Amino acid sequence: MDTQPGFQLPPLSAVRVFEAAARHLSFTRAAAELGMTQAAVSYQIRLLEDRVGTPLFRRLTRRVALTEAGARLAPVLTEAMSRMAGAFAALREDAGGLISVTTVLTMASNWLVPRLGRFQAAHPGYTVRVDTATRLVDFTRGEHDLGIRVGKGLWPGLAAHWLMPVDFAPMCSPALLERAGGLRHPRDLLRLPLLWDDADAWQRWFAAAGQAVPASVADEGLRLDTQQMMGQVAKAGQGVALLNPLLFAEELASGQLVQPFPTLLREDSAYYVVYLETRRDVPKIALFRDWLLAEAAATMASGSSVRPFGNALA
Repeated sequence: MDTQPGFQLPPLSAVRVFEAAARHLSFTRAAAELGMTQAAVSYQIRLLEDRVGTPLFRRLTRRVALTEAGARLAPVLTEAMSRMAGAFAALREDAGGLISVTTVLTMASNWLVPRLGRFQAAHPGYTVRVDTATRLVDFTRGEHDLGIRVGKGLWPGLAAHWLMPVDFAPMCSPALLERAGGLRHPRDLLRLPLLWDDADAWQRWFAAAGQAVPASVADEGLRLDTQQMMGQVAKAGQGVALLNPLLFAEELASGQLVQPFPTLLREDSAYYVVYLETRRDVPKIALFRDWLLAEAAATMASGSSVRPFGNALA
């Protein structure tokens, strides 16, 4: 590769830190992604700025912004990192049939894992590993082949395919519904313990149902970190949870949970299958991507047959 006479490339460690900080526009988030301290990130950025002879970030109050030079450099480095990761990953393609997938816990436990047996039966030469770590995965590290992410489908360097919507509806156990004497109107839910993982989710669902409720509803009930935990508590009859019907279709079909009202709270974000754009044509990625999309389409088609609990409005 040709370089200018006498010019030495900056340390790769500093380049990698800059790329992550530019992608997140945050030294803190870059530090979390790279497993470094924020001070170490700042040091590497300063090192790179000294090497190139110009500031790459403007340090503002509680945030950073790219300078003109930084804005020119960032997309080039993101593309370069992506290409390097793709090149190294391609070297491993013949080494085995491991497919590494990253996603959030509820998507993994309630939807993906129960279906993996079908994939393994159809493709016995592959082994699927599922990672549910809460960190935002950097695909350029080459540790994961695909991911199922929640967002709007815009991640630099990643191909993204819409998988399924993020909807929420109230769900509870049949026993809790019976103890409540039935629910005739959405406001009747206020008589029951409400479970939530988002402070204003219930407010937004009641608004979608055309029901005004006190602002204090967001401060009441039991707060849990994941949909999976809320589903378990709801099945135990301890409250009403806002859950995604597509991820709890089996519980609805079996009667472990009931959906007393048809109103759905649809979020702007959705679930997407993602992977490095440079690895789009890797056979195992294309195979698993197409399988995921087909499974999601079947889930949504079968989910349309799941109806709210028939006696809820009686």
